[in-house]
Amino acid sequence: MDTGETSRVSAPGYFPGWHPFFRTSARFNVKPEDEIGPQLRAMGIAPEDVRTVILTHLHTDHAGGLHHFPSSEILVSGREHRGARGFAGKVKGYLPHRWPDWFAPTEIAFASRALGPFAESYSVTMAGDVIIVPTPGHTRGHVSVIVQMDNLSYFLAGDAAYSEAQLLEKRSDGVSPSARASVATIHRISQYAASTPCVFLPTHDPEAAERLLRRQITTPAAPSAVEILDAPGLNIPAI
Repeated sequence: MDTGETSRVSAPGYFPGWHPFFRTSARFNVKPEDEIGPQLRAMGIAPEDVRTVILTHLHTDHAGGLHHFPSSEILVSGREHRGARGFAGKVKGYLPHRWPDWFAPTEIAFASRALGPFAESYSVTMAGDVIIVPTPGHTRGHVSVIVQMDNLSYFLAGDAAYSEAQLLEKRSDGVSPSARASVATIHRISQYAASTPCVFLPTHDPEAAERLLRRQITTPAAPSAVEILDAPGLNIPAI
């Protein structure tokens, strides 16, 4: 899931200099050996043997390593892919001109099959133990992946929240195109985690690796009826 960043971000001119975010706020230190390809090989996994890659969204720090997976099926939200393309995508902070020439992702075919508070879902595996759910907010087409194993749900949240603390506080990250959608998604995740033993694993939380190692369950308080009614945008469409 997701492909991390590329070491090419350190090259002069990789980011569009006209974009204020990349000009003033984006700083990365990624060495070639830090990329996902070499990291997988160090674990005995050849990138070419990876059949499916799921992208939570198309920001460069999640899609910069796409070039390692030319033989894989790439799953991404159709709304995310459409919104990230072209000059309009660049304005929103995507780097579509850096995607590999062969990049032609498969749009996730969400079905009206509820999973707890998520009205739609998509099962990646025949066993139904790897499931994609829409989690819009950080981007309009953001998705998360739930892996069900050993009576636990491992909630791979991408940037739906930056940390477990943000989830527990039920607050937006402050940079979402829609704070309403972000808070609505956080309420959905909180409802799911309150009803299902769940290890919450957002990408940028430095404590996520330890929670994964310990299989530490995140248990937010279930939102009250008042919270649900007051939550901005909780009834907005999922995708």
